[in-house]
Amino acid sequence: MKFSEQLREKCLPIWQQNHHHPFVRGMADGSLNPEKFRFYMVQDYLYLIQYAKVFALGAVKADDLETMSKFAALLDGTLNEEMALHRQYAARFGITEEELEQAKPSPITLAYTHYMLHAAQNGTIADVVAAVLPCAWSYWEIGKELSQLPGAAEHELYGEWVSMYASEEFGQLAQWCIDLMDEHAEGKSDRERAKLEEIFLTTTRFEYMFWEMAYNGEMWPGDA
Repeated sequence: MKFSEQLREKCLPIWQQNHHHPFVRGMADGSLNPEKFRFYMVQDYLYLIQYAKVFALGAVKADDLETMSKFAALLDGTLNEEMALHRQYAARFGITEEELEQAKPSPITLAYTHYMLHAAQNGTIADVVAAVLPCAWSYWEIGKELSQLPGAAEHELYGEWVSMYASEEFGQLAQWCIDLMDEHAEGKSDRERAKLEEIFLTTTRFEYMFWEMAYNGEMWPGDA
């Protein structure tokens, strides 16, 4: 069994909870309150800014030009393509660019992104991949799963999200991360593999907490 398959198997309970979270199921059948998705879009925009920094650290930690180039391309694509599309999509929910730029991260957004950056900054290229992999991999799986449900990909509000993450292009990104994880797990000691498992499990848990945060509109205590 590949290392990536072992990771997914060990995280299967929380992995399945991500897939069946009410936020995800609400996108699937179109019943999700648009205000919940609006909140998610703002926090996801803030998340992407920090996610791009992890890609930058991937380029720094890479030990070959091909991997360095790929991470650099992901950084460029996130900052100059994905975030532009995100702003366009957000506008359909009445979210202005000014609101996005002035938004503050929720406690979960802050904790999740800081954890990824900490793991990437203080670890190896394998640690970088373990940190970013659950997001890419689970979104790809969720996108594909939802795209197979009647009407989900055509929904006027959530269909674009489904199509984006079910796309071949996003699938190629996710598969590249999976393959890179397997490549860099080769020859690692049990202790090193256990560390990668812990990082992967932690960010998988954060994925669930991000859905939960978005569904409940959770900000800091005392905030309106």
